[in-house]
Amino acid sequence: MNVPADLKYTSDHEWIRVEGDSATIGITDYAQGELGDVVFVELPAVGEAFAQGDVAATIEAVKTVADVFLPLGGTIEAVNELLDDNSEIINQDAYGDGWILKVKINDISELDSCMSAKEYTASIS
Repeated sequence: MNVPADLKYTSDHEWIRVEGDSATIGITDYAQGELGDVVFVELPAVGEAFAQGDVAATIEAVKTVADVFLPLGGTIEAVNELLDDNSEIINQDAYGDGWILKVKINDISELDSCMSAKEYTASIS
């Protein structure tokens, strides 16, 4: 299973890549595998503000529907518009082209509640 060491993770199976005061967020390889084939992603509006832990997106898969919780509060800067017509990209490239959204971070200290790759790997083993 792929768990890149340079990312942070949540117990809800989101990954976070921080670049300056922005964070790119997606779901982990483990999560996409558990969901099965992703068929639709409901994305938030750019400019919408969320608190840490809020549901910011919804993923519909063949097996179930899953919420994407924001690990960091902030304002949506971008959404992955490729997912509108090609939601299966999440299954194919969860950490690359399958990213879900980008958020301008309100409080970087909220990242302290996230797990390292080693901690996340232990939590799913």
